[in-house]
Amino acid sequence: MSIVDSIRSQLVPIHSEGYPFVGAFALVSLVLFWLWSPLGWIGVVLTLWCAYFFRDPPRVTPLRDGILVSPADGRVSRIAPAKPPAELGLGEAPLLRVSIFMNVFNVHVNRSPTAGRIERIAYTPGLFLNAELDKASENNERNGFVIATPSGVRIGMVQIAGLIARRIVTFTREGATVGAGERVGMIRFGSRVDVYLPEGTRPLVAEGQTMLAGETVIADLKVSDPGRTYRVG
Repeated sequence: MSIVDSIRSQLVPIHSEGYPFVGAFALVSLVLFWLWSPLGWIGVVLTLWCAYFFRDPPRVTPLRDGILVSPADGRVSRIAPAKPPAELGLGEAPLLRVSIFMNVFNVHVNRSPTAGRIERIAYTPGLFLNAELDKASENNERNGFVIATPSGVRIGMVQIAGLIARRIVTFTREGATVGAGERVGMIRFGSRVDVYLPEGTRPLVAEGQTMLAGETVIADLKVSDPGRTYRVG
């Protein structure tokens, strides 16, 4: 392998959604260099950050039937029962909701938590409150997915725009078949993703835990153990 190929293999690819933004930052940097070079270097730093934000690293997804993986990078901000958004059609009864908060330094490409068919995609306009707030699930702009697994279990996933995020992007459509860990969308510049677990499912993650989209297992639909304890260290 040549030195160029070796360096290239270590670089994290940028998602195509980020190309216009990186290009715009680079163009502004050139203008700033023309005005005053210190401003231009600030523009270079911001351009590099923009490229870093839109990175899309490959992930290794466990493929055992029944496993649910994290749809987002970030931190588990809350695990609690909550009524699913009405537009998902998951019923009136509260389901256990795992909320994953993404800051501006996390990878923002979102992935399907399970293999199955996308039964529903429902976009709802709304506010841009801090995505860590519990009321953001009801009041913020959001985009919901219902994914039906091969065994007929329906999983709810909701992309929620945040204080800075102003654009939710979807990479798929209703009726499409997706694999576990497959890319289904992204949210630009800080936000949150909620997963609604089927009734009786126990989470295998804890509040405060760091997640990797497509890799971290959040639940196992085929295991009914008495629960797990966690250690912070």
